[in-house]
Amino acid sequence: MEINITSFVQTEDPFDYSASRAECGVNAERDTWNNAKTKAPMLLDTPEKIEALRDYVKGYGAWNEEEIAAWSAGDCNALFIQLVSGDMREAGMDDVDPEDFNWKEYERKVSRGSYSGRVYRGDDGQIYFYLGD
Repeated sequence: MEINITSFVQTEDPFDYSASRAECGVNAERDTWNNAKTKAPMLLDTPEKIEALRDYVKGYGAWNEEEIAAWSAGDCNALFIQLVSGDMREAGMDDVDPEDFNWKEYERKVSRGSYSGRVYRGDDGQIYFYLGD
């Protein structure tokens, strides 16, 4: 499933939701998770989007199906926000205005396997995150 993240990319600082201990100190995990739960916009705003996230993370092997099913919509959204933010930071999207981001260079690095490639710009000019295989 494709999730439109354009407004998030344009208005949010992914560092608030995805940062390491080296960058933010020993509470980085707790702080970024709390930010994702309380400060982030609700991007998974339909039951279908929430289920898409649940299906997507099953492949991680970090949680069993019962754990995933027990997550609230807010938990699912917070995890999604962290995935988006991590991918944005990996690609350097946090260092430039979204209008100035070099999509051709990004796509080249995705094709080489340097980036995951789950974030992309659609033909409509909007920015999406792909939840799927």
